[in-house]
Amino acid sequence: MTTVYKICELAEWRTAEQAGTFRGSAVDVRDGFIHFSSAAQVTETAAKHFAGQTDLVLVAIDAAALGSALRWEHSRHDDLFPHLYAPLPLSAVHWVKPLPDEVEGKREFPELAP
Repeated sequence: MTTVYKICELAEWRTAEQAGTFRGSAVDVRDGFIHFSSAAQVTETAAKHFAGQTDLVLVAIDAAALGSALRWEHSRHDDLFPHLYAPLPLSAVHWVKPLPDEVEGKREFPELAP
């Protein structure tokens, strides 16, 4: 089973919980898909796109549950990144954990499944 990860603001995630689906952040909506990362990519994603931000959560998602709406496409460093071309159903979520704030420019991540 492949797990993909989404970093988002806690407030955005609370809205998704109330709605029963996650439609993405402003950047996701602008780009036309929800940006995810693999376990190997998520720490760099946090450093590049979420530096200095607080009140973040890390969401672990079952990639297989997303079906053909999940596409692996070339992005940063020409790596394949998971992109979801549909709203994220909360039924596909394994867990949601607070993402600790940075300490001296680094974040601690929970153990991640590949």
